[in-house]
Amino acid sequence: MSNIIKSIETEQLKESVADFNVGDTVKVYGKIKEGNRERIQIFEGTVLKRQGGGVKETFTVRKASNGVGVEKTWPVHSPNVEKVEVIRKGKVRRAKLTYLRDRVGKKAKVKEALSSR
Repeated sequence: MSNIIKSIETEQLKESVADFNVGDTVKVYGKIKEGNRERIQIFEGTVLKRQGGGVKETFTVRKASNGVGVEKTWPVHSPNVEKVEVIRKGKVRRAKLTYLRDRVGKKAKVKEALSSR
C-alpha cells in the first residue's frame, strides 16, 4: 500500500524547485482563477518558515500591506505556484522567524547575506 502512495507522490513532485531558505525575500507567482479566467498574481515578502517534506512541503511568506501584516502559505510542489523568484538572500540563525510578527518597520528587516566569491 505505501509503495502505491509513494509512486503517486513522486509523480506529483515538481522537477525544478527554486533554491530558497528561511529569511530570503522572494516573489511568489501564484495562479488565481476568477470565473473561467486565470491570471498570475505576485506576492513578495520574507520567508518565515519552510516545513514538511516531499509533496507535503510548504512555505510561509509574510509582507506588510498598507501597514497590516499579511501571511500566505503555499505548497512548494503546487501547480498553482508558477515560480518562486529569490530577490535577496537573508542571513538568519533560526529555522522559523515567527518573532518577526511582533516587529514593525525597520526592526522587522532581515540582514542580507553576503555572497562569498
